[in-house]
Amino acid sequence: MAATATDDRMGKVTTTITVTNRIDQILAERGFVPLEQVRSVTLKDVLVDMGATRLCLPANIINDLGLVLQGEVDVKIATGVQKLRIFREINLTVEGREGTYNCMELPSGADPLLGLLPLEDLGLEPDLQNQRLRVLPVEGKDTYLTVL
Repeated sequence: MAATATDDRMGKVTTTITVTNRIDQILAERGFVPLEQVRSVTLKDVLVDMGATRLCLPANIINDLGLVLQGEVDVKIATGVQKLRIFREINLTVEGREGTYNCMELPSGADPLLGLLPLEDLGLEPDLQNQRLRVLPVEGKDTYLTVL
């Protein structure tokens, strides 16, 4: 039986994210640079990847944002272990929620990935059946935030 377009997408969740150079934001907030100089980009159809730990951005976007290199780490990938560079001070906005994160560098032109840590931190979880992100409550007895 041939797969349909709907079958090909089943279980795949994508979303729109905005990534901003946090250092630029701070400089603009303090009046050192004009707001227009804050480097930011909105990316559509970013794959929500529960197999990825962090936000992963291609090198060309990292360069456009002018992000600061933090260092290199060993990362497990499908073919073994590889060294990847980590960049810091990214403001990430997803589904109206935002936070500051580091990101891993992918090759230029690769598809960005939204990984587990920012999703959990922002109170977002994939709804595979409806192919979207579910926004978890931040208030009341059902809040996703815990301190135990």
